[in-house]
Amino acid sequence: MIYRLIRPLLFRLEPETAHRLTLLALRLVQSFPPALWLLALAYTLPEKPVRAFGLRFKNPLGLAAGYDKDAFAVAGLSALGFSHIEIGTVTSLPQHGNPTPRLFRLVEDEAVINRMGFPSRGSAYVQRRLQAYYRPAGRGYRRKPFLSDVILGINIGKNCETPNDQAVFDYLSLLQDFAPYADYLAVNVSSPNTAGLRALQGRAALEDLLTQLHAQRVLEQARLGKRLPLLVKLAPDLSLAELDDALEVILRTGMDGVIAVNTTVERIGLRSALGRESGGLSGSPLRGKSEAVLRQVVSRLEGRLPIISVGGVMSLEDAQRRLDMGASLVQVYTGLVYHGPALIRQIVRGISPR
Repeated sequence: MIYRLIRPLLFRLEPETAHRLTLLALRLVQSFPPALWLLALAYTLPEKPVRAFGLRFKNPLGLAAGYDKDAFAVAGLSALGFSHIEIGTVTSLPQHGNPTPRLFRLVEDEAVINRMGFPSRGSAYVQRRLQAYYRPAGRGYRRKPFLSDVILGINIGKNCETPNDQAVFDYLSLLQDFAPYADYLAVNVSSPNTAGLRALQGRAALEDLLTQLHAQRVLEQARLGKRLPLLVKLAPDLSLAELDDALEVILRTGMDGVIAVNTTVERIGLRSALGRESGGLSGSPLRGKSEAVLRQVVSRLEGRLPIISVGGVMSLEDAQRRLDMGASLVQVYTGLVYHGPALIRQIVRGISPR
């Protein structure tokens, strides 16, 4: 109800400004413990546990990467009832991303186009932000009690100026940086907004990258005495042959799961004039494509790896359908832009994990 009242005001603002304001509001809430407690109380939701990647999720719903790129509001977001929050995409070095304007609401289509280009304050900054939520424990860190039931994923990507033949060094550095903090790491090779990035989904490039990440992950697990699942986020625009190649490599290199899908560069049937803007499209128009890719991934993996489905999840019905199709977990982002945090409550209360 509250979001329905303030949404017209937010939609009068530039999308990136509105987004910063929502993060600021959550950051203010988390800085005042009684307000954080009240928010968590308002979003107390039934537990519907799911096990995936060797982790226990309190329910099947998570927040997709892109909402909180620099770990500004992890505590505030966790109070809304998500089982998992994916921070990032984080890059090794700070970068501004693409020039503004770079974020567009397609209201007639219930969609968003972004060409952000991995704006990130960099690994060192995000590590400092995360340290506020942890205390030293043994060889690593233990999360403070108010975040103990939330799974934290870190989505990692290469800097825009890093050539593809050196991208592995960015990813290896980020894996080492965030191994102590992350419950899982998501390898982002599928954003359409960093030039050349999606070429890393090709068979040879992906195998080289993931083989080295797996080897480094084994070392980090031994050093920290914890499991560190690695997931790979794929684009919705791969051909069937390209998707087959990517999934074969993911299986062969010992990855723990797949996130399907990132945003799409396809433009079909959009009503908004802003549909001509370049960048990745998310929201309702991505629903069909996301489900088609999920169907293919489920068929090819045959239960060997868990899948997180994201893209076009705008309602309880969307989320339930993804689980019924074979996903273990679902994530939202653009749905929050149009329906607010009430969407979290609706999905978690109504959803039936498989």
